[in-house]
Amino acid sequence: MKKFRVAVIGCGSIAKHRHIPEYENNEQVELVAFCDLVAERAQHYADKHGAKVYRDYQELLDEVKPDAVSVCLPNALHAPVSIAAAKVGAHVLVEKPMAATDEEAAAMIAAAEEAGVYLMVGHNQRLMPPHVKAKEVLETGRLGRVLSFRTSFGHPGPEGWSIDGRESWFFRKDEAIMGAMGDLGVHKSDLIRWLLDDEVADVAGFIGTVSKEGTDVDDSANCILRMKSGALGSLVASWTYYKGGDNSTVLWCENGVMKIGTDSEDQVIVELRDGTVERYKVGAMATNTKQTASGVIDAFVDCLVNDTKPSISGEEGRKSLAVILAAFESQATGKVISLQQ
Repeated sequence: MKKFRVAVIGCGSIAKHRHIPEYENNEQVELVAFCDLVAERAQHYADKHGAKVYRDYQELLDEVKPDAVSVCLPNALHAPVSIAAAKVGAHVLVEKPMAATDEEAAAMIAAAEEAGVYLMVGHNQRLMPPHVKAKEVLETGRLGRVLSFRTSFGHPGPEGWSIDGRESWFFRKDEAIMGAMGDLGVHKSDLIRWLLDDEVADVAGFIGTVSKEGTDVDDSANCILRMKSGALGSLVASWTYYKGGDNSTVLWCENGVMKIGTDSEDQVIVELRDGTVERYKVGAMATNTKQTASGVIDAFVDCLVNDTKPSISGEEGRKSLAVILAAFESQATGKVISLQQ
């Protein structure tokens, strides 16, 4: 059985809790190199896997020439490191948001195409069991057309998650580029596009820093979306849910309502207009405090094994990023931003 030689670039919390353990559990992967500016973090994993340690990602790429890489770095580095990896022939799994700008996202896609490698974005919400079940229910057609929606993602902030706590890059705008919207909002723009099999047509955004002191990255956002189908909804992202996290979506449809992640016991609830109620226990969604397998790594490795383009491709990541960037433009200009071409 062929094993793919994988390097992890960035050994912070997302690598620690998701990428590395999920690679370890995949028998078709050999972890061959780890890179982090704090060499001790990389060394810990290198010792475990008999792998090499680097502080410079370009040196790693040039010397190791891995089959694939996970890019688990601050947002500002996603594009340059992904492009550099593609240029040495490595398939790329990059954390979200895939880039800081649309131009960067386009350049990443072009670099992967030119090199003949795959580019996948870590939008794990599509793979969470409640969302998979919700999509399955929608596709039966019994709820009819989605008319309006609310999708929300919030938690107390990255200081409780990041390996560096309150000193994390998440709070430094030159590295993070964006705050709660880049961390959580882009997950929900990707989710709603995928769930509804629809694209966002217009965006109005209210985005600000309402609670986190000493930072100029956003900690709260409330956006209104109009889909191409005409469906209207809200997208909320926040680092100020201090009492506890929320990752819920409610879809109001022609024939009833679907509630996703609103109940701890029944992760998907369908209430039809005829009085019928369907409840589904399909498994909880992963949270920062309660880790479950994200499915992202296995999906990425499956693409390598089967030589199949990722469904969560660079193109998909770019469309989800565009929604978030439009929300920032709306906040800056006070205008509704159209994404229709």
